[in-house]
Amino acid sequence: MSTKELLIIILLMSGTVLPSSLIRAQGQTTLSEALKDCFLIGTAVNEQQIIDKDTLGAQLINRQFNAIVAENCMKSQSLHPEENRYDFGLSDRFVEFGEKNGQTIIGHTLIWHSQLPKWFCTDEEGNNISPDILKKRMKEHITTVVKRYKGRVKGWDVVNEAIEDDGSFRKSKFYEILGEEYIPLAFQYAHEADPEAELYYNDYSMALPGKRAGVVKLVKELKRRGLRIDAVGMQSHFSMNWPSVEEFEKSIIAFAEAGVKVMITELDMTVLPAPKHNIGAEVSASFEYQRSMNPYPKGLPEKIAMAWNKRMESFFALFLKHKEIISRVNLWGATDKDSWRNNWPIKGRTDYPLLFDRNYQPKAVVDFIIQKAQE
Repeated sequence: MSTKELLIIILLMSGTVLPSSLIRAQGQTTLSEALKDCFLIGTAVNEQQIIDKDTLGAQLINRQFNAIVAENCMKSQSLHPEENRYDFGLSDRFVEFGEKNGQTIIGHTLIWHSQLPKWFCTDEEGNNISPDILKKRMKEHITTVVKRYKGRVKGWDVVNEAIEDDGSFRKSKFYEILGEEYIPLAFQYAHEADPEAELYYNDYSMALPGKRAGVVKLVKELKRRGLRIDAVGMQSHFSMNWPSVEEFEKSIIAFAEAGVKVMITELDMTVLPAPKHNIGAEVSASFEYQRSMNPYPKGLPEKIAMAWNKRMESFFALFLKHKEIISRVNLWGATDKDSWRNNWPIKGRTDYPLLFDRNYQPKAVVDFIIQKAQE
């Protein structure tokens, strides 16, 4: 008896209603099967799924997705909490999770101003360290992490969220100490650690003209220096009214014309109202809970659910239109209950931003994607 068959028997005996994603006929096409000749279809994997506490979530991921990204355990705060101490326990299990299931593994992320341990850019008194010390710390961190997974991780988000909406450089600690030079250094160190690994730049609000121009400029500068950059990751934290499909398409085309592949990363689409206009995906944003900001605590009205599916369909139609230049589409979570959107930028809300609901059921858009890919 297989593990899956045993799981189904146990759940049935306990009276659990099984999700269709688990018991659907083996012959029915999955997302990964339908899209295998188009692009990789991936998702972020959380700790509960990595350690197999969310067994149904892990089953869903293994069945529907052929690429995975770690939601948090490869960020420097988790991986390198102290200067002379690494914690690879969970990240090792994440990589093993993907290898066991034959999935493409993406590393996220090497250099990011957020979820960064305090020691990385400052001394014991809290003052900025010198440029030489920061270069040494960056190189040691990147080299240690990338070499550990050499030949196992296909590609890395080398630098994350370094460009502001207007195209200027974010004034992070990295920028304060090294200026814009820290970005090419990060790509150089990553390539030296694993010359075969693909290297990516990843950012949000990529449909904004200013950010689009800034990222294109960055890609061209890295290429001018002879540094490897394989793709731009377009974080796709959508809402029901932003961005427009047309503006998003402009960025897809612009990045491809700069000489790289495009990856749709961190894809989700909120149905909830925003407390402030255009906060992008800034993780530090936080607002007080208001009932009016949580309009669907018990479920989506049919009209809203239909509108969500139609809008998500329009984006997947766009991705398939540009399948020659898009190499991966990656959801930021497997089911609605996994999404960071439930607690950002207001804790305690109930959101519905992903392809599978809280009961592991596929939404209507999943059938649309499968059918569209097979046309």
